[in-house]
Amino acid sequence: MNELRKDQISQEVFQLYDDYAHNRLDRREFIDRLSAYAVGGVTLASLMSAVMPDYVNKIQVPQDDPRLTIETITYDSPKGGGKINAQLCRPKNASGKLPGIVVVHENRGLNPHIADVGRRAALAGFVSLAPDALTPLGGYPGNDDDGRAMQSKRDRIEMLEDFIAGYEYLKKHDWCTGKAGVVGFCFGGWIANMMAVRIPDLGAAVPFYGGQPPIEMVPQIKAPLLLHYASLDTRVNEGWPAYEAALKQHGKVYEAYMYPDTNHGFHNDTTGRYDKAAAELAWQRTIDFFKKHLS
Repeated sequence: MNELRKDQISQEVFQLYDDYAHNRLDRREFIDRLSAYAVGGVTLASLMSAVMPDYVNKIQVPQDDPRLTIETITYDSPKGGGKINAQLCRPKNASGKLPGIVVVHENRGLNPHIADVGRRAALAGFVSLAPDALTPLGGYPGNDDDGRAMQSKRDRIEMLEDFIAGYEYLKKHDWCTGKAGVVGFCFGGWIANMMAVRIPDLGAAVPFYGGQPPIEMVPQIKAPLLLHYASLDTRVNEGWPAYEAALKQHGKVYEAYMYPDTNHGFHNDTTGRYDKAAAELAWQRTIDFFKKHLS
């Protein structure tokens, strides 16, 4: 099967996938609607292959990468899910302690892509912790459909507590300098924004296309923010003008970037929404931001 180019896929297809990925369509309805775009030599199978995640072939940093020390740990989250499992990574050649980054997954648990992002963060010179908020339900189940269904059964404020507890675990870890920040994607972007609200000593927060916190909570933010948005992501972007106005009103330190002609999820290189140029630029900005604020 020939792989479809991004320019062969209509924006409506990406919107359908966004609705499906955020539980606004079930799998049957998604496939039924997607079939309407299987025309002119484009098959339903090729459309499915283009938009659905490919975790087997798109991993950048494997689980056994010799450059990293990688462990699976469990920490306590007394206000959240109790015991939470997480991937903990650092560069193998690290001498001394390093700043920390909590890596927060999307709305489907710690899938292979977000675990990969955690390893990328470690290769960039940090100690990374990538928790799995599905731990209380048995952990990421091996596929995103079941992962989304499982995560929808958890209270999102309790999951926020899980990631706050992960931050506290990381900053006190022997590998960490005590300075730590957070990066999150989609649901994890909302978590990153909320951790900035909730944690007075958070070193930095980087939400990728994340929902904004309540405007009345903006005065509580102490951490510098780096915010990444996709220009075609109207669902998330509708909350940005009010958020930016509040950040300005209260004198908060922030940088924000709107990436042209990109969809929600543009950093995720396992799906058709991936935009290589935007993803690489956003990730480099993210690493530079953490190096600046966590040193």
